[in-house]
Amino acid sequence: MTLWHAILLASIVCVALKIVGYLVPPAWFDAPRPSRTIDLLTVALLAALVVVQTLGAGQAVVVDARLPAVLVAAGLLVIRAPFLVVVVAAAATAALLRLWGWAA
Repeated sequence: MTLWHAILLASIVCVALKIVGYLVPPAWFDAPRPSRTIDLLTVALLAALVVVQTLGAGQAVVVDARLPAVLVAAGLLVIRAPFLVVVVAAAATAALLRLWGWAA
């Protein structure tokens, strides 16, 4: 199997999953438990994406300037800082740590 075959297969699977999502009756999601599960699934997937992008480097787990930057961003979000301030502070944290050589 070549890379293009894998991409084509993944595309077909994604389209099939989307179609299956449209075929599920809406009544299945009206109950409190499925509704709550769906809401939590979104948060869990986003959290997993943040962790993978923060700590992942290929197949290895790497702690570098991204981790303190995400922690600074999380702290600012907890105190309800404006989003632009959060982004700039996290970027500045990562840049300064890399500049000082504390994190690669």
